[in-house]
Amino acid sequence: MLLPYLTTQAYNDAHLAAHQREFRFLSESLQEKQVDVERLLEKLAGFQVAIPSWALGTGGTRFGRFPAGGEPRNLEEKMHDVALLDRIARCCGSISLHIPWDIPSDSKAIRSLANDLELRFDAVNSNTFQDQPGQALSYRYGSLSHVDGAVRKQAIEHNLEVVRYGADLGTDVLSLWLSDGSNFPGQNNISGALERTQDSLAAIYKEMPGEFRMFIEYKPFEPNFYATVIPDWGTAYLLAERTGDRASVLVDLGHHLPNTNIEQIVATVLSTGKLGGFHFNDSKYADDDLTTGSIRPYQLFLIFHELVSGLNKKKLPLSSLGWMIDASHNIKDPLEDLLQALEAIQLALLQALIVDTDALNAAQVSNDPAGAGEILYDAFRRDLRPILAEYRLRKGGALSPIQFFREHGLRNELIKQRGKKALATGL
Repeated sequence: MLLPYLTTQAYNDAHLAAHQREFRFLSESLQEKQVDVERLLEKLAGFQVAIPSWALGTGGTRFGRFPAGGEPRNLEEKMHDVALLDRIARCCGSISLHIPWDIPSDSKAIRSLANDLELRFDAVNSNTFQDQPGQALSYRYGSLSHVDGAVRKQAIEHNLEVVRYGADLGTDVLSLWLSDGSNFPGQNNISGALERTQDSLAAIYKEMPGEFRMFIEYKPFEPNFYATVIPDWGTAYLLAERTGDRASVLVDLGHHLPNTNIEQIVATVLSTGKLGGFHFNDSKYADDDLTTGSIRPYQLFLIFHELVSGLNKKKLPLSSLGWMIDASHNIKDPLEDLLQALEAIQLALLQALIVDTDALNAAQVSNDPAGAGEILYDAFRRDLRPILAEYRLRKGGALSPIQFFREHGLRNELIKQRGKKALATGL
């Protein structure tokens, strides 16, 4: 494997002088604005983003899939790829599994490998949006909302099986997304489907270990286009509130209709104490699963502004929420895509952290929209990449992750080890 032999020292040394000039210039500029650069670096150290096991291979559409070569062929190789990413970026030391795409055949051995790779396990994700080989009953017409109690029982038992895998691996979060719904008017009794879903969630919640949390994800459409059972944050909130204290809402940035004010949703749900976590991606139309920050970077910044503001108000750390990338890479190298996403997420966080909140509050209470906008623009337009580079330097990562990945030919090395036709399991 690449990891034991991978070092960033020589690469960083070659680029150190240029970085130091940029970092010194930015630090002096921020200090003039009373921004504590060391505090920003401390905040970055407390912020980790999970990598999902399914994002390590090439995704695709119903029209095709174009593998990059050298993709991870099993869970162990996926864990090595996450460790490789973390060695470079130093902000993604956890992996999130999708069951049954990535079932740990030997949990003890997998935990031992995770320990060797300095990884931990993030949320475990259930799958009732597909029928698996040998499955007794079909989810064609729903799972937790199905009219047939036997199908609902099967879906409940699957989720509890996922919880057991999670407990064996040392995590305490079940992330749950349902594709349940209807494609045609009259196909389902809409209120009845919601009630059955609520009952099924309650049954799962009742059997989870006491420390386990449940994240409920929503999506307005796809694969059901007329009436999805959990179409929006309000429905997810309602289900979480009725299910219990350890149930909360998960926000996938791509799971919204075009032009939805996601930052307003985030602020509202956070204020209720029912915000559990995020799936990061970006979109032009709907659930495009594009690289985070590649289409709407300003919206990503505004979301983080609301998060930082809300968490500060509640005196909660960044680690109180779950953070994960959920993207599909049809033509990009998956690892390069993830490195780009990680940088975009960290940059949005840093930009939110340097907002002059006192000046912003003053502009808001004096009804000065132009002044408030200028304060936000000033934070968003500032290039904070040297701070990210300094963070990685101090943590033993690479000053420039993509450049390091390419200069060291890491994709070619993976192809040598795994083969040009290696295809990631799962998707």
